Amino acid sequence: MIEDHGQVDVFIGVDVGKTNHHAVAVDRDGKKLLDKPLPQDEDKLRAIIDKLAKHGTILLVVDQPATIGALPVAVAQDAGIMVGYLPGLAMRRIADLHPGEAKTDARDAFIIAEAARTLPHTLRSIAVADEQTAELSMLCGFDDDLAKQSTAASNRIRGLLTQIHPALERVIGPHLDHPAMAELLRKYPTPAALRRAGQTRIATYLRRWAPRAGKRWAADVITALSEQTVVVAGTDAAGIVLPQLAAQLTQLRASRAEVHARVEAIVEAHPLHPVLTSIPAVGVRTEARILTEVVGKDFKNAGHLASYAGLAPVTWRSGTSIRGDHPSRKGNKVLKRALFLSAFAALKDPVSRDYYDRKRGEGKRHNQALIALARRRCDVLYAMLRDGTFYETPTAKAA
Repeated sequence: MIEDHGQVDVFIGVDVGKTNHHAVAVDRDGKKLLDKPLPQDEDKLRAIIDKLAKHGTILLVVDQPATIGALPVAVAQDAGIMVGYLPGLAMRRIADLHPGEAKTDARDAFIIAEAARTLPHTLRSIAVADEQTAELSMLCGFDDDLAKQSTAASNRIRGLLTQIHPALERVIGPHLDHPAMAELLRKYPTPAALRRAGQTRIATYLRRWAPRAGKRWAADVITALSEQTVVVAGTDAAGIVLPQLAAQLTQLRASRAEVHARVEAIVEAHPLHPVLTSIPAVGVRTEARILTEVVGKDFKNAGHLASYAGLAPVTWRSGTSIRGDHPSRKGNKVLKRALFLSAFAALKDPVSRDYYDRKRGEGKRHNQALIALARRRCDVLYAMLRDGTFYETPTAKAA
C-alpha cells in the first residue's frame, strides 16, 4: 500500500522489458500525459521523469521491481520520487476488467498506470534497498541456482550408475553428498576401472577425503562389483560422462561453499544477527532469507506476515459440498520454503517437537504439522522483530 497516494498528481505505469520498457503516464483525472517506449537507459529515464515533474508529485509503478526492472526503480528512487510495485496476480486480474484481449506493452503499461490511480490497495511500496540486503538477495538467488544444478548433476550420476551397474549405484549413490564419492568417480569412472584399482588402492584414495569411512566404502564397492559380471551397453560412454559430471558436482559444491562464506560474513555483521540466531534451527541461509524477505517490510500483525509467507490456512466454503481449511498456494515461496525447512530442522528442539507431536496427535499429516509449526515460529519471529527481543523457551520464560 502506498501511504501518500492521495498526494500523487501523476501516475506512471511501466511495463518492463529486457531491452525496452513501455511507459504510460496519467494524471489524477485519468488524462494521458505520456505513452511511449523507453530504452534501458538512465538518461532517457531521467528525462521522462523531469518532463512529468512539472505536473506535480509522481508515483512510478512497475510490474517487476527486480532483474530487468531494477534500473527504472533505481533511477526513480535516486530522483526522489515514489516507487510502487504491482504484483503479477493482481495485474492479471485487473487486466480482465479492461476491454479487449490484446496483449501489448502499451496496454499493460496503461493498465498498471490505471491501477496505480484507481486501486492503490493493490500496490506494494518498494523501499530503497541497502547494500547489504541487495548483496544478500543476489547471493541467495545464486545459491539457489547452484543448489538446483548440484541436485541435477547428482541425480544424473545416480541415473547413469543405475543404468550400467545398479549394485554399484546402491553403494555410491547414497553417499554422493560426500566429496569422496565424486572424487572416486573422477578417478575410476567405470566398474572395470574400479576392479583394476582394487580394494586397497580405492581405500587409500578415499581416505584423503573420508579418513574414517574410506576403508568401509572401498569394501562395499568391491562387494557391489562382484554382484554383476555382464557389461551393459553404454558403459564405455558412461566412463566419459561420469567423470565430467563428478567434476561439475565438485565445482558446484565449491562455488556454494564460497557463496555461503560471503553470506555468513554479511549476516553476522547485521545488527539483527544475535536476535535471529537465538531462534532454534535458524542457520545462515534461513537468516539471510529472513533479512531479504521480511526485514524492512511493514507488516501490521503476525497474521499479515504469515499470509505474506503463505503459511496462513485458507478457508474453503461452498454450501455443504466443500468445507475445510487448506494450505495456501500463494505467498512468498522463497520465504515459505526457508521457514518450512527451518521448522523441519527444529524438530530436534524439545518445544518444537512437542508442538509437532501434538498436531500429529490431532490427526494432521506430517507436512500439515510442519506447516503449523512453521506458522507458530513465524508468529514468534514477528514478535521478536517487533519488540527487538531474543527468543526465550517457555520453560526459561516461566522461570
